[in-house]
Amino acid sequence: MTNISNRARLFALSVFMLAGGLQSATAADVTFQMMNSHPNAVEVELYSQDRNHIWPGNNQVYYLDDGETKQIPLSCDEGEKICYGAWVSGDKATYWGTGPENAETCDDCCYTCEGGSTEEINLTE
Repeated sequence: MTNISNRARLFALSVFMLAGGLQSATAADVTFQMMNSHPNAVEVELYSQDRNHIWPGNNQVYYLDDGETKQIPLSCDEGEKICYGAWVSGDKATYWGTGPENAETCDDCCYTCEGGSTEEINLTE
């Protein structure tokens, strides 16, 4: 009985260490620097292009008043491609990047998660 219990503990410890080791080896951070130069407030979401993940998630958005600059720090997987989608609050037809729901394509709205910060992303008319 003790032998089985010891094996179970050893197995659980091995799984715990393996999962923790993989997570810390691939985790990275990036900070999106967003500036709203539009005369109206804008809403922003950040979309992983490599997995099904949205920041901030849970049906929330990052909200920037007109003239506001916001630093948006993310924890992401190293090498992960992340694109921003932004739109005028209350007007999803006026958008930047991939827009609401990550529905559009863009030429220069994606960044690779490799630490550090993006350049300032200016949302303007």
